[in-house]
Amino acid sequence: MILRLQWLSFVLFMLIGCLEPTLASTPPRKEPNSAYLFVYFIGKGNNQEAIRFAVSKDGYNYKALNYNQPVIASEAISATGGVRDPHILRSEDGQSFYMVATDMHTVKYGWGPNHGMVLLKSKDLVNWESSKIDITKTYPEFKDVNRVWAPQTIYDPVAKKYMIYWSMRFGQDADKVYYAYANADFTALESAPKLLFTNPQGGSCIDADIINKDGVYHLFYKTEGSGNGIKQSTAKNLTGPYTQHDEYLQQTKDPVEGSGVFKLNNSDSYILMYDVYTKGRYEFTTSKDLKKFTKVDHEISMNFLPRHGTVLPITNAEYQALTQKWPLANNPVLGGYYADPEILYAEKTGKFYLYPTSDGYHSWSGTSFKVFSSGNLVNWHDEGVILDLPKQTTWANRNAWAPCIVEKKINGKYKYFYFYSGAQKIGLATADEPTGPFTDFGKPFIDKHPKGVNGGQEIDPDVFTDPKTNKSYLYWGNGYMAVAELSDDLLSMKPETEKVITPDPTFREGTYVVYRKGTYYFFWSEDDTRSENYRVRYGTSKSPLGPITIPANNIVIEKDKNLGIYGTGHNSIIQIPGKDEWYIVYHRFHYPDGITMGDAAGYNRETCIDALTFNADGSIKKVQPTFNGIKPVSLKKKK
Repeated sequence: MILRLQWLSFVLFMLIGCLEPTLASTPPRKEPNSAYLFVYFIGKGNNQEAIRFAVSKDGYNYKALNYNQPVIASEAISATGGVRDPHILRSEDGQSFYMVATDMHTVKYGWGPNHGMVLLKSKDLVNWESSKIDITKTYPEFKDVNRVWAPQTIYDPVAKKYMIYWSMRFGQDADKVYYAYANADFTALESAPKLLFTNPQGGSCIDADIINKDGVYHLFYKTEGSGNGIKQSTAKNLTGPYTQHDEYLQQTKDPVEGSGVFKLNNSDSYILMYDVYTKGRYEFTTSKDLKKFTKVDHEISMNFLPRHGTVLPITNAEYQALTQKWPLANNPVLGGYYADPEILYAEKTGKFYLYPTSDGYHSWSGTSFKVFSSGNLVNWHDEGVILDLPKQTTWANRNAWAPCIVEKKINGKYKYFYFYSGAQKIGLATADEPTGPFTDFGKPFIDKHPKGVNGGQEIDPDVFTDPKTNKSYLYWGNGYMAVAELSDDLLSMKPETEKVITPDPTFREGTYVVYRKGTYYFFWSEDDTRSENYRVRYGTSKSPLGPITIPANNIVIEKDKNLGIYGTGHNSIIQIPGKDEWYIVYHRFHYPDGITMGDAAGYNRETCIDALTFNADGSIKKVQPTFNGIKPVSLKKKK
C-alpha cells in the first residue's frame, strides 16, 4: 500500500512538472475593450488650448471628465503655453499610451509661425510624462518651416517603431505631410523628417489620420484651397506610395477639419468623425469598408464642444481608473448653448424630450427651436430643428424663446401642442409626434397684456394638465403671472377664466406647475437671466388657479460661488412615471467663462439636470447645483 501511494505521488509529481512550463508560458488574458476615451481641446486662447478627456460606453454618447477642464496643464508640457489637436494611441503590447499634440497658443502668438509638437507617454492614462520638439531648432534644414500642425502616431510593423506624422509648411508653399520615427523612450525623433504625402491637386493637405484595415493603410486628410473637405488616399505600405481617391467624404456642406477614424468595439463598423469648426460641433459617420460613409449624428450626444480630437477604445478597468481620477460630468446635459429647458415624458414613445431655447445668439436673437430625445435623462440625442420662425410663421421672425409642450390624447390619438415665445408674443404649433414636424397655428395665441397689466412681456408659456380633472391650463408672463383654462382641444383659451395670480414681488418669469400628493407646486424665476443671482423659487396652492401660498425658505436652486456655478434659473420639472422621483431641469451661465461675460452670460447658457426631493411635510429641499448631474434613470420598456 505504501509503495502504491509512493508510485501515485511520483506520477502526480511528473504530471505537474510536465504541466508547469505550459501554464507558465500562457500569457495573461487581455481584458477586451468596452469603452472609449475622447481626447480633445475646446477653443482658442487661455485654458482652452489644453488637453481634455471625455469617456463613452458605446462610442456614441460622450461625457466630459474633470468638469470639462484640462487634465494636463499646457504650461507644464509646452513651449508656447498651449496645445491643440491631441492624438492618442495604445502601444502594440497594450501596456503604454502615446499622445502627441500641436505646441501652439493662438492668443499669444497668433496662427503662426509655430515650430513644435509635444510628446507624452503614460502607463495608465492618468499619469503622463512629456517632452517638447522644436523642428526648426533640431533640424537646421527645416529652419524656414512656419507650421508644424496636428501630429499623430502609428506603429510601423516593418520598422518595428512608432511613426509620428504631421503637416508642415515652408513659407507660403502648400502644407505637406511629413514623418519621422520616435526614439525608444518616445521623447524625441530619431532622424530628420521625411516627406510622406502631398496633395495630388497641388493644394495643401493637413490633419492627416492613418488607420490600417485588412493590410491597407487609409490616410484621411483635409484638403485646403479649392473644394475644401475630407479625402483619403490608400497604400500597401505605411510609408507609401499612396493612391489618391478623389471623392469628398464629409456629409455636410459646412467647412470641416480634424478627421479621425476608430473602430467600434465588438463590431466590424468604423466611425469617421470630423470637426465642423464653424458650427462648433462634431459630425460622426459610420462605415464598414472605409469607402461609403453614412451620417449618424442623430445617435451622437456630447455635453461639451470639442475641437480636433481623437477617440481611443479602452477597457472597463481603464474607464474606471479615468472616472476615479477625474469626475464624470453629466452637467450640462447638452453640448452647446441652450436655455429655458422644457422637458416632456411622452407616453406614446416611452422617452424623454427636451425643448430648449437655442442660445448663444447676441441679445437672445435666435430664430429657431430644436428638440433632444433620451431614454435615461443622461444621454441626449439631437433630433434637429422642429420650428423655424422665419420659414414657418407669418407673424414672428425673431426672438424664439422659452417653449413648452403638452402631450394629450384626443379621439384616441396622441397630439403634441407646442407653445412658444416669438417676437414677445406667444404662439402655438402642433404635431403628431414629439419630434414633429410641427405646424404653426398661423397667428399669435396671445399678443396683448392681461386685463389690468400695463408692463412686462407676453412670453414664457407653461401648460399644466390637472390629473384630478384632466383640464389644461396655460400660464405665461414676464413681470406678471397669468393663467387661463384651455379648451378641450387646446386650440383656444376660455377668456372668462383668465386671471393674474402673481405670487409675490420675487416673481420675474418662467412659471412651471406640477401636482404632487394633493398639492399644486408653482415654480418661477427671480431676477434677470443676465444676473448671477437669477434663481428659482416656489409656492403652493390647493388649486391650479391659485391663490399661491409662499413657504418659508422657498428658494429651490441658486448659484454656488464655491463651485463657480451662477445664474441657475428658468426650470421645468419631470416626474419619473409611476415613481415619486423628481428632477429639476434648468439653465445656468456657461461654465466656467460665463461669469466673466457680463450681460452676455445671459445668452450664453447651458442646460442641466439635478435631483429634486421633498421633505416629509411636502416642502421642497433646496437643490444643490452640480457638475456630476444625475445617474441614468431606468424606465419600464413600453410594450
